[in-house]
Amino acid sequence: MSDLAHEDKVAAFRKATGGLSGAARRWSERAGRGLTDAELIEALKFEIGTFGGCGGPNRMSMAWQAAGLKIWASWTTVDLASPPVLEGEATLAMARAVYGTPNPDEPQMALL
Repeated sequence: MSDLAHEDKVAAFRKATGGLSGAARRWSERAGRGLTDAELIEALKFEIGTFGGCGGPNRMSMAWQAAGLKIWASWTTVDLASPPVLEGEATLAMARAVYGTPNPDEPQMALL
């Protein structure tokens, strides 16, 4: 179980999914048109990349990988043997919340 605050998890998610050039523009466009779960998975895999990470003094230690949509974060050292703070469906839900990307397959979307 992670002891990170929700804001820390959001920051780690943003770092893992927003580091490529043009990411903000792409997320804005995706939010404007909406993405199915399958499309959102592909978008997240693209933005996350095969594997990455970062860290430093007074910064969270983070790692991420497209396979399984996994994001690890810790204020100490990331241990890839530990459960990620976000994975799979939780990463999809975070993307919808953070980037405001609706799912056009949801019945509520048909009402708009």
